[in-house]
Amino acid sequence: MSIHPTARIHASAIVADGASIGAGCIIGPYCTVGADVELAEGCELVSHVVLDGRTRIGRNTRIFSFAALGIAPQDLKYKGEPTALSIGEHCVIRESVTISRGTPGGGGHTRVGDNCLIMAYVHIGHDCSIGSHCILANAATLAGHVTVEDYATVGALCPVHQFCRIGRYSYVGGGTTITQDVLPFSLTSATRETHAFSLNKVGLERRGFTPEQMRALHRAYRTLLAGKRNTTQALETLRAAEGRTDEVAYLIRFIEESSRGIIK
Repeated sequence: MSIHPTARIHASAIVADGASIGAGCIIGPYCTVGADVELAEGCELVSHVVLDGRTRIGRNTRIFSFAALGIAPQDLKYKGEPTALSIGEHCVIRESVTISRGTPGGGGHTRVGDNCLIMAYVHIGHDCSIGSHCILANAATLAGHVTVEDYATVGALCPVHQFCRIGRYSYVGGGTTITQDVLPFSLTSATRETHAFSLNKVGLERRGFTPEQMRALHRAYRTLLAGKRNTTQALETLRAAEGRTDEVAYLIRFIEESSRGIIK
């Protein structure tokens, strides 16, 4: 066991031999920390938190009551192999969140980036990869092997199918069922069916996108969503366009690499 002398551990908490607890960490009442867990400096477990498996938590991450992280994956093929979970720095993980560690068939590693807000009752399944600066709202439910790219927001009560990819800077409205890839920069939501309605204009402006970047993305989305072209024809038009920005080039690559198809 490696516990920094400045760490504060409540008398009711259980920290297994072999765990590593960094400087300034606070482990509150009734928390359980497994033998292969590493907490970097400044982490806080508020109370009743369970950390298990080969789990590493980055600096200054705060985890609220009844969260269970690094738990065994909910996969019938999993037979107890030593897989892992990594969570980045400055994350906030709210009440009753569950995050499974990986499986051998999916690379063995579940990952969450830096500066993420993961709200109450969220589930992140095995082998998911969550980028940095993401927001997962209450009870968003990610099946195994889901990728959420940087600065994406997934609304409350959203189920996301296995192997789906949610593009960077996208916004998925609450209660939307995701069974295909979500376009980057998009505003995607469900009425009777799930559609990409438009560019995530407000979110992009808040993130400092320039007027030139916004105009280029608006033109690209008009080509994708507003015309009568199918996806193949729209891609041909986008590839042929002059003055293509980095953002539009990334949008084209995202569509080309999609294995489940995109939501339009």
